[in-house]
Amino acid sequence: MISGPDNSGTWAAIIDAATFRAGHNTTLVLVGATLLGIAAGLVGVFVMLRRRSLISDAVGHATLPGIATAFIIGNAIGMDGRSMAVLLPGAAIGAATGLLAIQWIVRATRLTEDAAIGAVLSVWFGVGVVLLSVIQTMEAGNQGGLKTFIFGQTAAMSATDARLMGAVAFTSIALVALLFRRLRVVAFDEAYARSLGLRVDLIDAALMALVVIVCAVGLQAVGLLLIVALLIIPAAAARFWTDRLMPLAALSAAAGGVSAFVGSVISASFARVPAGPAIVLVAGAIFLLGMLLAPSRGLVAGIIRQLSVRTRIQADHAMLHLATVGPMPIETALPPGLSGLLARAMLQRRGLVRCDERMVALTDAGLAAARLADRRRRLWRLYLIRHADIAASHVDLTADAVEHVVDPAILARLEAEIAAEDALDPPTQWPGRDP
Repeated sequence: MISGPDNSGTWAAIIDAATFRAGHNTTLVLVGATLLGIAAGLVGVFVMLRRRSLISDAVGHATLPGIATAFIIGNAIGMDGRSMAVLLPGAAIGAATGLLAIQWIVRATRLTEDAAIGAVLSVWFGVGVVLLSVIQTMEAGNQGGLKTFIFGQTAAMSATDARLMGAVAFTSIALVALLFRRLRVVAFDEAYARSLGLRVDLIDAALMALVVIVCAVGLQAVGLLLIVALLIIPAAAARFWTDRLMPLAALSAAAGGVSAFVGSVISASFARVPAGPAIVLVAGAIFLLGMLLAPSRGLVAGIIRQLSVRTRIQADHAMLHLATVGPMPIETALPPGLSGLLARAMLQRRGLVRCDERMVALTDAGLAAARLADRRRRLWRLYLIRHADIAASHVDLTADAVEHVVDPAILARLEAEIAAEDALDPPTQWPGRDP
């Protein structure tokens, strides 16, 4: 018997990292990265609601020239150019200049925001690459390791860097909590916010400052190319699960924190796996899970709803046909296919039809349900003719798409008008059910 590879060492490394037993420095990195993910998730919610997600991408790319410039200046004045205390301010300044450039282009020209973002993103990143080439010619350039900031590298993070990242991320979380009410009003109704006397421009500036902070502090863990993923993916994943802001913010923060924690554990357990891609892949898996399985917005729930509506339509049509014509062969009353089979099962389960080997007929309950379906059709036709200005000769196709899911409250409101229509269009006469 040939045994497979021994994975006990790998699993042990993962468990040790996940339970904070992989060493003091690794534990600090995990805590700092998790706080970063939480902060990015919170900030990303309001960035998404303000439809500014692409700006975060430009801000992330704009950090590269700031980092390179800070490294050059730091080495020129005798400081350690690799220190986060030197690189973080440079990253923040680079991101801020990119953001200001986008806003200036939008205000001073006729270019749209997406065009300005594309221009600034490309130019700032190009300047950063040129500066990296310059750094490679410097004596300290080979020891700079600045390319790790493109995709992130937790292994290069010191305990001091991890503490700084955690402190800045915690500060970002506190600022979001402090500005939560104002951010909420501006995100959902800018005009209403202005009517309350809120300075929307200042609130937007505070939000963009939070984006700059998150992008700057996340460079070591995720990298400048992928930091935008932590701002967008957790918020987008949380949006599948809820329509309320408070749960949305909580879910987005949780998704960001879990993504950063799990991705960092994977990076710490496997020597050749960088943290940035690992974190983004975990966030992508959470997004995919929400997209598929969310109860209201997920693809599976949407398919089930569509099939349910189609089944109800088939059942209503079958009952109306049986009520008008009487008992008939099963294959004539219900069309083939999954929706037809489900409609038959639903009608039988509710006791609306009785079936033998070949024929199907309505029960008393089925006849009452058919009358209700006909009432829905007539009421909806009346609404479309009188209030939607649809010609009576063209109303049936439109009515058939909606009448099966009309809310009972709408039926009650239109019930008072049906008597007037009865004088012009008498109700359907129902023949007996049996031959």
